Amino acid sequence: MSVSIDWLAFLQVFVAALVGAAAIVTFYAIGLRLLVRSGHAPVVSPAEFTDAITVVSEKELRRAEKQAAKAAKKSPLTDGQKRLALVGAYACFAMCAVAVIAGILIIVIGH
Repeated sequence: MSVSIDWLAFLQVFVAALVGAAAIVTFYAIGLRLLVRSGHAPVVSPAEFTDAITVVSEKELRRAEKQAAKAAKKSPLTDGQKRLALVGAYACFAMCAVAVIAGILIIVIGH
């Protein structure tokens, strides 16, 4: 009994996974950047864990929200540019979702 490895198929899967991961990360980063430029900076309250090293207090959370609101007001973009950036951000996030769903469908259906 001998084991044979199809190295070309292995290389194809490796390159496809690398390109897919890079595309998802790139679209997410661009989408997040456009979201911030549109004045919708995401402020996420931290989850509290019993063994957390750092816990953000309510005061720090309010300060972060205040800084995000202040940054949104100082944006040099016009309302139309902000709206376009928001649409672009949602389009980038949609591309991330499409890439993930396509990968899952390729695995489930194409295999």
